[in-house]
Amino acid sequence: MLPTLVVITGPTAVGKTALCVDLAKHFNTEIISADSRQFFKELSIGTAKPTPEEMQNVIHHFVDSHSISQTYNATNFEHDVLNLLNKLFKKHTIVILTGGSGLYIDAVCQGFDENIPEGNEQVRIELEQLYNKYGIKLLQEKLKQLDPKFYLEIDLNNLKRLYRAIEVCMISNDSYAELRQGIKKFRPFNIIKIALTRDKEELYNRINQRVDLMMQHGLLEEVKQVKEYKNHNALKTVGYTELFDYLDGKYTQLEAVEKIKVNTRRYAKKQLSWFNKSNDYTWFHPSEKENIISYINSNILL
Repeated sequence: MLPTLVVITGPTAVGKTALCVDLAKHFNTEIISADSRQFFKELSIGTAKPTPEEMQNVIHHFVDSHSISQTYNATNFEHDVLNLLNKLFKKHTIVILTGGSGLYIDAVCQGFDENIPEGNEQVRIELEQLYNKYGIKLLQEKLKQLDPKFYLEIDLNNLKRLYRAIEVCMISNDSYAELRQGIKKFRPFNIIKIALTRDKEELYNRINQRVDLMMQHGLLEEVKQVKEYKNHNALKTVGYTELFDYLDGKYTQLEAVEKIKVNTRRYAKKQLSWFNKSNDYTWFHPSEKENIISYINSNILL
């Protein structure tokens, strides 16, 4: 049997964690997290990191694996996961990769196009100066002008990815979206891609409820504890930037919480757009566990 990587993705709050734990127990395997914020030990509540109770003794890799003081990107993740898979496939025929970070999933499944240029320090400094002077809105508009296609796919509140997309466009004089559509790298394992979805109203209600629960469970206190790292890329994301602004007096707490809900819903929409542009995914509702198991079994390669 050819080793199989089962990718389970979908928008935030759709229900990936519970389903993947059930699947991992069914197939007697382990889970690799492809959530670009759950890597960091200091971030738990705002990243909806699975608790030990939710993990149910299933091994989860790349959860609490790094510190926000470390530099860690999708290229590092690709390298580390491929090395890990070499070990895991010696004892498991199936391994689960799950998360909502499409860029990190793509890094593992197909690698990065070698046509994409390396970073340029001078360009990055210029972009950081623009951000410090005019804020994130200007960078969002700049990307919209340079690459309207990728503008519709990216999480516009993720400053790190905004920097990178604009940087590539400026260096290459080409579209980041087009440059990323190169030849996929060979992977010595079968890949089954599954995306989860829910009715829009159902998903948005779950997002709103999750944000309220995060606040009840101490998200504000977590944000206060990591405020000294607020300029790190890992913290320039939804759930943290809004509360940093509250602590700086820009919003009331009620306004900040509402902004988290709005921005999380927007992020979920961006995630759905990212996965919808690929024909590789088969879509299921998270409640369709038995159908998902049957689908995986029917797509295992001998």
